[in-house]
Amino acid sequence: MKFVSWNVNGLRACLKKGFEEYFQQLDADIFCLQETKLQAGQVELELPGYHQYWNYAEKKGYSGTAVFTKTEPLSVTCGMGIPEHDREGRLITLEFEDFYFVCCYTPNAQNELKRIDYRMQWEDDLRGYLMQLDQHKPVVYTGDLNVAHNEIDLKNPKTNRGNAGFSDEERGKMTQLLSSGFADTFRRLYPEVTGAYSWWSYRFNARKNNAGWRIDYFIVSERLMERVEDSKIHPEILGSDHCPVELVLKEAE
Repeated sequence: MKFVSWNVNGLRACLKKGFEEYFQQLDADIFCLQETKLQAGQVELELPGYHQYWNYAEKKGYSGTAVFTKTEPLSVTCGMGIPEHDREGRLITLEFEDFYFVCCYTPNAQNELKRIDYRMQWEDDLRGYLMQLDQHKPVVYTGDLNVAHNEIDLKNPKTNRGNAGFSDEERGKMTQLLSSGFADTFRRLYPEVTGAYSWWSYRFNARKNNAGWRIDYFIVSERLMERVEDSKIHPEILGSDHCPVELVLKEAE
């Protein structure tokens, strides 16, 4: 079973840069998006064979997530049931027979960490939400999580220490999540691989120089790790400042 996650940084812009071709090429069983920057009815996506689920932010042209799946889910939930977190269209949960699939666009802590307090609250509430799901069925949690966990996960850790996405607080919350029965699939499979990034600034030729950050993840319940065949990053796919990430799971026995 193949899963793909992609922060498209504006789906309308990405559609003009080859989105549909990349979508066909990757041929995922479940394909999810972050930062769609859309309201209902602003695009008509023809994706034969897929059920489509969208979560829009109240604020126009901001945030937003979507999930496209070949298998119809048993249930779909937008948000985590906490009003202050559910206004920005950041979370969609699909329930399937043997797992939950959670697509997430984590709030950015912003310049000078001005949203760090909110981010910390989000992290705690989301971890609680995932742990609750995990009591019922294993979880596949994915998306732009807006944090490079360790120094190996970004090109310039020294100069970025304390910046949004590489603050001690955000990294600590990721450590906490991974100590709560969850595994970062890419790092579990490739603990020593360097230069593996999923986001590059549009400035300073960052992508050309591969001066990037790995902030897009597939995280799974620890007991799902035995089914993980591969966890990949697709830097060759353009169309956004992020590239898609992929997870391949063996079918349940």
